[in-house]
Amino acid sequence: MSFFKKIFSKEKKETLDKGLEKSKTSFFDKLSRAVAGKSKVDDAVLDNLEEVLVSSDVGVATTLKIIERIEARVARDKYVGTEELNRILREEIASLLNEIDSGNATDFHVPSDKKPYVIMVVGVNGVGKTTTIGKLAHQFKKSGKSVVLGAADTFRAAAVDQLQIWADRTGVPIVKQGMGSDPASVAFDTLKSAASQQADVVLIDTAGRLHNKVNLMNELTKIKRVMQKVVPDAPHEVLLVLDGSTGQNAFEQAKQFTAATEVTSLAVTKLDGTAKGGVVIGISDQFQIPVKYIGVGEGVEDLQVFNKFEFVDSFFK
Repeated sequence: MSFFKKIFSKEKKETLDKGLEKSKTSFFDKLSRAVAGKSKVDDAVLDNLEEVLVSSDVGVATTLKIIERIEARVARDKYVGTEELNRILREEIASLLNEIDSGNATDFHVPSDKKPYVIMVVGVNGVGKTTTIGKLAHQFKKSGKSVVLGAADTFRAAAVDQLQIWADRTGVPIVKQGMGSDPASVAFDTLKSAASQQADVVLIDTAGRLHNKVNLMNELTKIKRVMQKVVPDAPHEVLLVLDGSTGQNAFEQAKQFTAATEVTSLAVTKLDGTAKGGVVIGISDQFQIPVKYIGVGEGVEDLQVFNKFEFVDSFFK
């Protein structure tokens, strides 16, 4: 299908292939067992395939959609051999992801008509939120953008310290206050500073607490309201960071955060250390929120812009 035209550089594609190796190996081991001894895709094979997809963290609802699509193909084509199943799966999952309005960028880009372009980053502690911000700062700076970081996760001293390390490493300015300061005040100061510097991009780190959704909602709403005193339409993007290695727990976090605030994009991290890469497919489909970035390694260059066709190509290669 024309879906799979190569658009990533060879180096980026190799990194993606390597990062998804565990997920791919686990998936195909299960798939091989599901079709063992069968030459034709029948009800028994489809039942086994359903189990493979669910156990690969694609999620029940998305799995049922994929199975329905394959059933329709089998009914239409009358005879589908099990050796064709990989190709059909690849095509149907790519088609499913293609229905999500996520674009297919290959580089780190922000709209030029919003200056500064404000990204508020949310997510629970431990998902790689602050590291993702640091890597984004590096990538935006590398692409010629001026960046300012805002340390509005004032609940944890370690979060501010970690963001400071990334600011030093990437050579971008950071705005911070003491631990326990009002996060909205930090966000306000950050935008004031960014506006005075005519910065291109602002990345605001926020506290990763989910113990009380009402408090989280109130805090994020307040941060937004205060930022709008400086930049009326801020934030331009609310990026939710999820840990791909947690599988179904990432679905739960996505549910909680999308209920607490308007999430506009997703970053799924730690895909290289897990066999749960299928979670990217399920989360994209179930929440209809574009996955914008994926983490496929610890290196600063291993945060990649998510391209659904390259992802599916690597997963089913």
